[in-house]
Amino acid sequence: MTTSDMIRQLCETMDISLAELCRRIGQTPQNFNKKLKRETVSFEELITIASVLNVKYEQAFVLPNGEKIGKAR
Repeated sequence: MTTSDMIRQLCETMDISLAELCRRIGQTPQNFNKKLKRETVSFEELITIASVLNVKYEQAFVLPNGEKIGKAR
């Protein structure tokens, strides 16, 4: 699972649009979509995403119920 896939799945699971996520992290949807396509989302951005959605990030997103969304190893 790519980082982009993880972020999209997280948005779906948390019932939030990608545009709303972008608003919450202070980025335009156009800019953030380019990062998703290029797979250039930074670690700091992943931490920010986790923070605004009130989930943990440990090389995976950890939902309040313990479910993890992460890259397959």
